[in-house]
Amino acid sequence: MDLLEGTGITRGGKAMILAYDHGMEHGPRDFDPAIGSEDPMHLLSLAADGNFTAVVMLPGTAQKYYPARFSLPLILKVNAKSELFAGDDPYSPLLFADTREAIEAAKVLGAGALGYTIYLGSSHESLMARELSSLCYAAHKASLPVVAWVYPRGSSFAKENSGSATVRKALAEAKELGLAVDETPTIVAYAARAAFELGADMAKIKYSGSEESFRWAVRCAAGTKVVMSGGPKTKTAEEFLAQVAAVMQAGGAGVAVGRNVWQLPEKEALEISRKLHDIIFGEQRQ
Repeated sequence: MDLLEGTGITRGGKAMILAYDHGMEHGPRDFDPAIGSEDPMHLLSLAADGNFTAVVMLPGTAQKYYPARFSLPLILKVNAKSELFAGDDPYSPLLFADTREAIEAAKVLGAGALGYTIYLGSSHESLMARELSSLCYAAHKASLPVVAWVYPRGSSFAKENSGSATVRKALAEAKELGLAVDETPTIVAYAARAAFELGADMAKIKYSGSEESFRWAVRCAAGTKVVMSGGPKTKTAEEFLAQVAAVMQAGGAGVAVGRNVWQLPEKEALEISRKLHDIIFGEQRQ
């Protein structure tokens, strides 16, 4: 049963999600007062006018601004951390007393799905894996899907003599391909598989550098839908759009993007949204 399709978060199995959890995760440095990107109403307006399939918000933002006057599915992000702690092993705690309370909040706020970030490779990995697995189990009992942000990072990736054969392979790939270690085909495929194994309905993962390697990540997800993380704003819009096109050719379900849209002036943001829609859904809009 496809829980996502019934929420409107996916349309025909494809998704174009506008993420807005950056205020907590990165702080106001991501916002531009000249654009108004600090204003959640600006984000909701872009999401509606850009024909996105869903928005991502943390609980406080959702309580105050969702759904406002816009009819958009909500993915409620139920864990988060700030950027102020700069340790090598990140942990993103659940923002509720337990998974049951998180699901109750999602229902009260009218969310169509829950979102959770896990940092594979962190020393706190086991705790986050347990939380995510528990969340998926309880959410599915309540007929709610879960989107997993799977971001491998932590002190284990800094050890060239790591005891992990996967990490050693990824470090070698990073040097050979000129990629960050968490963008290597080996690590991205691992992220996709972990989302599937832990019960997520959709995996938000990084681009792996090529259509061929991303196709392998999609295969490793074994039916769990895979969307590309938009990541930091790229040097050009063309670079970002080319990555999304490769993801779709590889069998991906779409994209969950933030800064590559709402860090742009409104006219440019809507233009790139139109192009994203055409790439993902393969149709022109009026």
